[in-house]
Amino acid sequence: MTDWQSEIQAEFDRAAQARQRNNEGQARVCARRAAGLAVREYLSRRGTRPPNTSAYDLLNLVKEDPLIPSDLKQTAEHLTVRVTEEFKLPVDVDLVAEAKDFCDRLLK
Repeated sequence: MTDWQSEIQAEFDRAAQARQRNNEGQARVCARRAAGLAVREYLSRRGTRPPNTSAYDLLNLVKEDPLIPSDLKQTAEHLTVRVTEEFKLPVDVDLVAEAKDFCDRLLK
């Protein structure tokens, strides 16, 4: 397993642990970080030096990439959506599951 694969897996492990503690907010943060790592690897593979920015910024960058399928852009949108004042997502999605699919598909 390469470094980036280990880092992504570690974020998903942390997301699972956060869910076991009923900390959905932390699980979302871990899912977003995992997806950001995948974007960084994706950009590297394309010969683009990834900007040294946050996972949030990297996901926003992907939303503008014409080579990314629209459903993956939608996942990036879900991963960057702001929570409500009650700390709930305004969309009914499982961000951890979406982030796993995003990582797998972006890097295959």
